[in-house]
Amino acid sequence: MAVRSVRGTSGQNGEVRAWMEERAESGGFRVEPVPFAELDGWGFESGSGDLVHRSGRFFRIRGLRARVESADALQEWHQPIIDQPEVGLLGLVCQEIDGVLHFLMQAKMEPGNPEPVQLSPTVQATRSNLTGAHGGRGVRLLECFHSENHSEVLADVLQSEHGSWFLRKNNRNKVVEISPDRRVPEHPDFRWFSLGALGELLGLDGVVNMDSRSVLACLPAHTDENGSLHSDAEVRSWFAGQRFEQSVNAEPVGLSGLPDWVRERERVRHVGGRYFDVVGVAVRARSREVRGWSQPLLRPVAQGVVAFLARRFGGVPHLLVQARAEPGLVGGVELAPTVQCTPENYAHLPADRRPAFLDMVLPVVEESAPALYRAVHTEEGGRFRDAESLYAVVEAGPDLADPPPGYLWVTPGQLGSLLLHGQYVNVQARTLLACVNTGAVRL
Repeated sequence: MAVRSVRGTSGQNGEVRAWMEERAESGGFRVEPVPFAELDGWGFESGSGDLVHRSGRFFRIRGLRARVESADALQEWHQPIIDQPEVGLLGLVCQEIDGVLHFLMQAKMEPGNPEPVQLSPTVQATRSNLTGAHGGRGVRLLECFHSENHSEVLADVLQSEHGSWFLRKNNRNKVVEISPDRRVPEHPDFRWFSLGALGELLGLDGVVNMDSRSVLACLPAHTDENGSLHSDAEVRSWFAGQRFEQSVNAEPVGLSGLPDWVRERERVRHVGGRYFDVVGVAVRARSREVRGWSQPLLRPVAQGVVAFLARRFGGVPHLLVQARAEPGLVGGVELAPTVQCTPENYAHLPADRRPAFLDMVLPVVEESAPALYRAVHTEEGGRFRDAESLYAVVEAGPDLADPPPGYLWVTPGQLGSLLLHGQYVNVQARTLLACVNTGAVRL
C-alpha cells in the first residue's frame, strides 16, 4: 500500500500532528482580515445590500426574517445568513488493509480554522469546486466516487449543515469501499486511518474537521430497539409530531437595513454585540485548487457548547435529544443534542429564558465536573472564522427519566438508523454520534 496508514495507537497521535503541521508549513497558508472594500470580486449588491460575488456563483450573505411558533411560544428575529443553494460532496473512501477497514483522510486547509489544517474527508468540495467554477485545479481522487471505480456504497445521503447560519444548505455524505487490490495514488496530503485511530483523534481538540465528523456519523451501525425506551416507530412518530407542532418560517430579505444589525467598514455586527459578525479575509494557499482568493466569513462572538446528556435504562445506553427548530433547515426541525447554544448569547436573559439543561453542562465546560467525553471542535472552516464549540457527553442522574416536552431518550442505534435518511439529525448531533461510532465515547 503506497499511502501510509495509521492503525490506532495513541503513540501515533504525535506523528499525525507532526504530519499535519508539516502539511500546513508546506502549503504556504496565510489568512488575513481585510475590509469589505478589499474583497476581490465581492461587493454589496445595489438595492438588497446582499454581499455577493460578481460572478453570481459560490454563495451570498443575505438577510433573513425568522419566525418560530410552537404551542407555548413565539419567537421572531432578523439575522444575516449564508445562502449557498448548491449541494456539496463530502466523500470518504475506505479500503480493507491487512484485514482492517481504513479510511482515506486528507490534510486540508480551510481559511476559517484557528489551526489551518485538519483531517477532512477524501473529497470535500462544493459544486462550484466540482465543476471548476473557480478556474483552479481539478478535485483530487474524485474518480473514486464514480460507480465503476468502487465495489460498494456504504452510505449515501443528503444531510443538512448549520441551520442557524446556512439557508437550506445540504451536502451529499457518501462513503464508498474500494477493493483491497486497487492502488490509490500516493500523495503527501492523504493518509489511511483505521476507525480506532480516528476515534482517538476525535478525543483531541481541533484535529478532525466538521465534514469528516458528519460523514463518519453516517456509517452503517448496528441498530436494535430491544431495550430501548421507545420503539423506532414511536421515535419517528414523536419527531413527526414535533415538526407538526413547531411552525418555522424563514423569509429571505435584503441585508441592507436589517433590523438590529449594523454594517461597518470591516464587519456586519449585531447592535448588542451578540451572535456573530460577518467579516472578510484574503487567503493564500499553495496546496488548494486555487492559490489565492478572498471571501466573507461568519465569525461567532464566543465559543459554543454542544452536549448530550446520557444515561442507561435497563443497562442500555440512551441519549437525550431535543427537537430543535432552526430557520435554515429544510424541514425546519431536526434532532439535536440536549444542549446546543452559545452561553454568552443568553447571559443578558433571566434564568428561566436560558436553554434547558445548560446548568447541568456548564460544570463540564468549566472543567469542574467529569464527563464521558469532552473536546473542542471547529465548525465549517470554509464559511466560518474561529467557530469552535466544546462538545461533551455528560452522564445524567437517575432522576432525569421523564424529560420535558420537546426532548426524548433514544439509543445511539436509533439515531444511526434515522441517519439513513436526510433531514432528521442535525450536524452537531452527528459530530457526537461520530464520536460514539469511532469509540471516542464509551457509553
